Amino acid sequence: MITRHLTIMPVPFKLSLYFIVLIFSCLIFVGCKKKIALGEQPLLDSVYITQYMNSDPEFKENLDWAKKFYKERRFKLGWFKNNEIVPQAEKLFSVMSRSHEEGLDPEDYNLFNLEQKLKELDESKKDTSKYKDLQKKLDIALSAAYFNFASDYYRGLVVPRENKEVEWDVKRNKIKLHKALMTLLGERKSKYPYAEFKPLHKDYANLKKALARYREVQKQGGWPTIPSISLKPGQRSPAVPLLSRRLADLMDKQADSAVADSTVYGPRLVNAVKKFQQLHGQNPDGNIGPATIKMLNVPIQNRIRQIVINMERWRWIPKSFEPSYLLVNIPEYKLYVTEKSKTVMTMNVIVGKAMHATPIFSDKLEHVVIAPYWNIPPNILRDEIVPRVVSDPGYLDRMNIEVVTNKGAPVDPSSVDWSQAGSEGFGYVVRKRPGPKNDLGNVKFIFPNVDNIYLHDTPHDELFSQASRGFSHGCVRVEEPIKLAEYLLRNVSGWDRNSIMRQVSTGKERYVSVKEKLPVYLVYFTAKADENGNVQFFEDIYGHDSELASMYFTRL
Repeated sequence: MITRHLTIMPVPFKLSLYFIVLIFSCLIFVGCKKKIALGEQPLLDSVYITQYMNSDPEFKENLDWAKKFYKERRFKLGWFKNNEIVPQAEKLFSVMSRSHEEGLDPEDYNLFNLEQKLKELDESKKDTSKYKDLQKKLDIALSAAYFNFASDYYRGLVVPRENKEVEWDVKRNKIKLHKALMTLLGERKSKYPYAEFKPLHKDYANLKKALARYREVQKQGGWPTIPSISLKPGQRSPAVPLLSRRLADLMDKQADSAVADSTVYGPRLVNAVKKFQQLHGQNPDGNIGPATIKMLNVPIQNRIRQIVINMERWRWIPKSFEPSYLLVNIPEYKLYVTEKSKTVMTMNVIVGKAMHATPIFSDKLEHVVIAPYWNIPPNILRDEIVPRVVSDPGYLDRMNIEVVTNKGAPVDPSSVDWSQAGSEGFGYVVRKRPGPKNDLGNVKFIFPNVDNIYLHDTPHDELFSQASRGFSHGCVRVEEPIKLAEYLLRNVSGWDRNSIMRQVSTGKERYVSVKEKLPVYLVYFTAKADENGNVQFFEDIYGHDSELASMYFTRL
């Protein structure tokens, strides 16, 4: 867990920040009106930087970034031009003063005695030596302030690799903060909006809007609690007006006060309930029962926390996705196919049940396997298959399962010591042959990884109709596998839908390499928002939200 020791100033932070920004403005204004001959700006050196950064724990953790920043600029000051503070300093403090909008705490970025140092700087202009010494200290302090904030804003407060409890093995955001600072100061150009402190991802920006919206509702007292009711369209209930107020933001704009005060569960409110159910991963049938009531009554502070920790996860994502990639959002049970930065295909998926959670990671898809064998994993073999084989010798034949050596030679199941199944010394592969009984269906999609996780078809299509779809042993089952295979092989000569289906009908496994390896992201976001701040919330099926919240909010 990341910790940061802060010096708490006696002046309340918001008020203190106001004065700091005001002083910056005055210093910049006065500097433009009245030039004082101070000679050339001083230079720094690595020893001075190290000593000053190590003098306070607020600065110490960013020593490496400071060294890189000043070395690249040949130890020239960054925050002064012609001996005056540059306008970007005021901008930095303005942004940090609003860091609560990012789900961060402005107190984390309150500098050691900065307000006093700014006053001393202005008062020391007649003492060149003192002024230049203060310039150097302030320059390093301002850089440290930037690195403190930018590290949290761009890279996150909770770093998964440093906190093993956080499940997240997706490749990380690799922003070079010293380069970002140079962009802020106008010394280099970047395609990323570092100079404006804008979000790197649209999804983050949308959640930020949602956060502001939900906090506004919280200021107004939150939302009403709906009593336990069972309600179908057309029925009456004294709770209907309360329900109308709870869902006012989702109601048809034509709804008037008469509708809002009615006790009839009418069409406009039904439509609002359907929207609500859809936004919360439920079957949008408009019927109100225990599951919908439970979602309606989640306290608003809980939803705010959920939005904030999902903003945190977006800070871990690489600063930009590749133009084309696959993304599975596990709690949403959804696969997205992106081509040239546009979503071209979506489909429902089935993910691992809680005891066999689908891992969160990224890799590259290399092969489409048509008519695949299913090599039964050791744990499933040991726990599920072997007990049936022992009690029913004909089980393997009926299920179209065969036993082979590691080189593929067939083995008589009766000659196998099944007590060793699932162990490293077992020496056999137990696999289900291609065909209608195969658990992988007609096709699987391989992106090699240590967990042996892949996307695949399934013979159990009926499961896709359920709202909660955690049924697998960890792999991801896709709803339209042939459509996905056709898309992935569209640039591979000789492969279209007809040729794929012909290969399926042969019952013979065939590996086909995709033309270009395609990035695959298996991620875990339990909240996503549109451009208007309307939020979809998904169940925390693996408890990852709870784990992250315990670290994030304890730290705040």
